[in-house]
Amino acid sequence: MSPTRPAASDLALTSPIESVPGVGPKRGEAFRRLGIPSVAHLIDHLPHRHEFEQGEDQIANLVVGQVGTATGRISAARVVPHGRKRFEAVLMDDMGGRLDLTWFGATYLARKITPGARLRVNGKLQRRGPLIQMVNPGWEFAEDDETESAESRLRPVYPASEDLPSKQIEKAVRAALPRVVHLLEDHLSEPFRRERSLPSLADAYRMLHRVDDAGVDKREAEAEVREARRRLTYDELLLLQLGVCMRKARLRNTLKAPELPWSETIDQRIRARIPFTLTQGQEAVVKDLAADLQRPFPANRLIQGDVGAGKTVVALYAMLMAVAAGHQAAMLAPTEVLAEQHYASLQSMLEGSKVRIELLTGSASSADRASIQARLASGDIDIVVGTHALLTGSVEFDNLAVVVIDEQHRFGVEQRAALRGKSGSEDSMPHTVVMTATPIPRTLAMTVFGDLDTSLLTGRPGGRSPVTTHWVVPSQSDEVYRSMRARIERGEQAFVVLPVIEGGDGEVGLRGVCSTAARLAEGPLAGCRVAELHGQMKRIDRERVMDDFRHHRTDVLVATTIIEVGVDVPNATMMVIDHAERFGLAQLHQLRGRVGRGEKEGVCVLIGEAITDEAAQRLRTIASVTDGFRLAEEDLRLRGMGEIFGTRQAGMNPFRLARFPEDTELLLMARRDAASWIDSSPELSKPEEQLIHRRLLKRHGEMLGLGDVA
Repeated sequence: MSPTRPAASDLALTSPIESVPGVGPKRGEAFRRLGIPSVAHLIDHLPHRHEFEQGEDQIANLVVGQVGTATGRISAARVVPHGRKRFEAVLMDDMGGRLDLTWFGATYLARKITPGARLRVNGKLQRRGPLIQMVNPGWEFAEDDETESAESRLRPVYPASEDLPSKQIEKAVRAALPRVVHLLEDHLSEPFRRERSLPSLADAYRMLHRVDDAGVDKREAEAEVREARRRLTYDELLLLQLGVCMRKARLRNTLKAPELPWSETIDQRIRARIPFTLTQGQEAVVKDLAADLQRPFPANRLIQGDVGAGKTVVALYAMLMAVAAGHQAAMLAPTEVLAEQHYASLQSMLEGSKVRIELLTGSASSADRASIQARLASGDIDIVVGTHALLTGSVEFDNLAVVVIDEQHRFGVEQRAALRGKSGSEDSMPHTVVMTATPIPRTLAMTVFGDLDTSLLTGRPGGRSPVTTHWVVPSQSDEVYRSMRARIERGEQAFVVLPVIEGGDGEVGLRGVCSTAARLAEGPLAGCRVAELHGQMKRIDRERVMDDFRHHRTDVLVATTIIEVGVDVPNATMMVIDHAERFGLAQLHQLRGRVGRGEKEGVCVLIGEAITDEAAQRLRTIASVTDGFRLAEEDLRLRGMGEIFGTRQAGMNPFRLARFPEDTELLLMARRDAASWIDSSPELSKPEEQLIHRRLLKRHGEMLGLGDVA
């Protein structure tokens, strides 16, 4: 049943969307499918941009290069199915003026816009031979007896759907907002806002939605949009910073962790297990970790190290501090290949010691799993390396003191919390060390990871060579593989990386691992030992392939991005990444970090077709920039936060409005304000803080694990 529609005067923020004048049950379903079930959700459905719409005019008076509005009748329409699929129509006005209309990728419009329909269109005018056209214009049906023409104004453009265009959303907002805007409670006091030159919450929503546009010129309207956006962006940043500051305060003030002793003797015993001298960067991080682990509250440190900086060694130092004190340590990796690589590396460094180390992944047999779980629970294992298998409820520890989480951005907050909750003690939790070889831009480190103490692991261990990077187009592939063959004949090894196990999925020309391995073995690399590696292989087969490659029983490894992190083969000097345009900057940088890990010079060749300007810029950037942190900032600028995190962790992109690096100064202000606020009120428990506390928990409570904060 459709919700009962109250009178307009009874409209409330909690009213169902069907209550808004002009919506009704049928259109209400379209709103609900877009995630807008109530008036509050409608008001919070913010425009993603604004367009200046000039007043309506005859087609003959429209100016090429400017945005214009015209009304007329559709005289012809068609779908063009070949090339870039599109829908085309011809609009004729009452004075005989002609305007061509084109919508790319919107062939569904053929069901709506038919010859005879009267339309009002808005868009930028372009020249098309002797004619003029609009590409992807905004549009709405115009009634035959409609005499009111559109006025010049700054119009909001909303995230929309096929059956709910932006202008329908705009009409609903214009109908609802004036009736409920007075109900919007502000969580910031008037003196607080005045100090920071921020408008009230109600004014910010009113200005951003542009419901009071009459008599406002373009410059004034744009200034109001900027002012409104600044307030709502500040709110986003402040709520997150309050959350991370609250979480940090809680970890330090209310939770306990084992105080792990440190002495010169312990330090020398740990260093005896490391087969090389620590770099200056590693020494600095070890100093941070040793100080953290001696404290009575849980460490929560992020170690950022560029590709090849030597993070595994500093992680081992932290874990051996736990073992030296009679406690256990765990290392969590996102993939079985990475877990296996860490296990092999740690096992090698611990060979001959009394440290008991095991590997637990999803591929373990039932008998092995049961044995490892029993020994973890009894304390007979000192260090365990594993994947998500460590997070299951059946895995228990006797006295877990240190948790190391590698490539931590791939794990959700709940997953990290699950491992931290396995200390074996009700009144204590383990120290947490998270590390990543994916450099995090400074702005993101202050937001999503703002509750973590951060250490930068700079420099590269001795004996490693720089990697040069080249970008070539697919037609140059034969030359690339001739160069690879020459390296193989000199006794070196190589990687070839592709985005899929096998081409297909409806994409013509997409090369995959299996077919590429076969083609190379039969063609340009005939006579060379070529193997393939991907995630669908059984663990025993993956281990065999990696062991063969490490011991040079294989010359070329053709793989998916399963080798992105953790694979260390110093004799591998060449990396070829095919379909490089399909990867982000951070991932390309990670992949090329698999070569140049020995004394021989490394080279990375990107084979890619730059089908967009952004792809071309990305490939040019990775070829010219070797610093991972510079690349991370550029990746953020090119793709935005949401694209960088993608689907790796639900809830990782907490922003709708904030844009970096543009909003960095606003972030710094919010960070200072939040730190000061939590210093004076660690749990936001004052009566006047109830509203902002409630909104903080609703927005970020689950992501930051704040649900149990009073």
